Amino acid sequence: MKFGGTSVGYVSAFMRVENVISTQIAKRPVVVVSAMTKVTDALLSAFDMAKKGDHDGAVASLEPHLKRHSEVASHFIPAGSAVFDSELRYAREELSDLLMRCARRSLPLSMLKDAIVSYGEQLSSRLLAEVLRAKGIEARHADARRMIVTDDEFGAAQPIWDETAELVKLELEPIIAAGEVPVIGGFIAGNRAGETTTLGRGGSDYSAAIVAAALDAAELQIWTDVTGVMTCDPRICKDARTIPVLSYEEAAELAYFGAKVLHPKTIKPAVDCSIPVRVCNTFQPDEVGTMILAHSGETPNKIKSIASKKNITILRITSARMLGAYGFMSAVFQVFDRHRTVIDVISTSEVSVALTLDNSDGLEKVVEDLRRLGDVEVETGYAVICVVGEGLRASTGLASKIFSTIDDVNVALVSHGASAVNLTFVIKEDMAAEVIGKLHREFFGVTTAGSGSGE
Repeated sequence: MKFGGTSVGYVSAFMRVENVISTQIAKRPVVVVSAMTKVTDALLSAFDMAKKGDHDGAVASLEPHLKRHSEVASHFIPAGSAVFDSELRYAREELSDLLMRCARRSLPLSMLKDAIVSYGEQLSSRLLAEVLRAKGIEARHADARRMIVTDDEFGAAQPIWDETAELVKLELEPIIAAGEVPVIGGFIAGNRAGETTTLGRGGSDYSAAIVAAALDAAELQIWTDVTGVMTCDPRICKDARTIPVLSYEEAAELAYFGAKVLHPKTIKPAVDCSIPVRVCNTFQPDEVGTMILAHSGETPNKIKSIASKKNITILRITSARMLGAYGFMSAVFQVFDRHRTVIDVISTSEVSVALTLDNSDGLEKVVEDLRRLGDVEVETGYAVICVVGEGLRASTGLASKIFSTIDDVNVALVSHGASAVNLTFVIKEDMAAEVIGKLHREFFGVTTAGSGSGE
């Protein structure tokens, strides 16, 4: 059971988490928890301040967030919060020391950054273990840095699987066998030298999937502030509904194109071990949520969800050198590789390539290099619409139905067939909400277009 930052943001949130865990004690849960909401940002901000030499300001900026932990502890364990109070005291001293090292540059900054930011999960997991104990649940804190072994890539460390799986079993199986609930901080790990590392974006989900895979869990539950993955952004269509079952491939496509419930890489260890992943809502624990499986069946209308991404730039490269030649596409991709720029959607003809970017940082340099290969047009202000569903590529007439539904809208670019589960097209950004509303109405029944942003 993994709980995100909004699930442990304040006193009432901790109450909800305790309630959710208490109803599943018979399933012998292992709990993975993110930092309290806003704490990771505060730690990163303090790191930046210390880096610029403002040690005292960095330390002072963390105090309101450390006090939030104290408030939760005193609410649940007023008589016995001394254990957590001492943890908090150590954290203050250690953070002050680490921030001083930042100011003096006495250790590599990437190493110090991971050590500092890890305190969000260190404290939230220790606090949750104490809260559960105070509420009568046998819980024990387990330090993820002793179990998840990674390489030395601070900020985005990669787990070393065999060593990690062995240590997870060694550490957690005796706790579970003793009838206790292990509570682990997500996102944090340790390299072979024992230095703290972090797993990067979606790291707490990744921690949970790694632990689930190592223990061969029956299910991985991702507890967040939404009820699963929706048929589209509920800010655009007010009657968007939860999708009961998604395949891993469908979930990956949706995550990439704007459905930010989870990052596909982070749940892969569980999916690879055929462990179902359920996305649940801490604020509506009785709702079923979305189950993500290695494979899922088709729905009658084939479409499961419509996602979108805004602020898209289209680049069109035209060159007669492409005609009947090889190596041209390689040269194009090398430009993007050099500038570390990610391509979203791509479409080609005999003499031209059209592609989309959602990050225009360094665009001028990219265009400058591409102009050596051919004529380049740059168009901004677009949105990518991604229609996802199992069996979409093999369905006769479905693309026709999609485009006839929006036949009054100019489509700038189409990508179909690269994936079996998605059809992607690009339109002007200001049409995105209207197009999603029309498609949702056509494939999911009556809907009301909202004034949402479509992000």
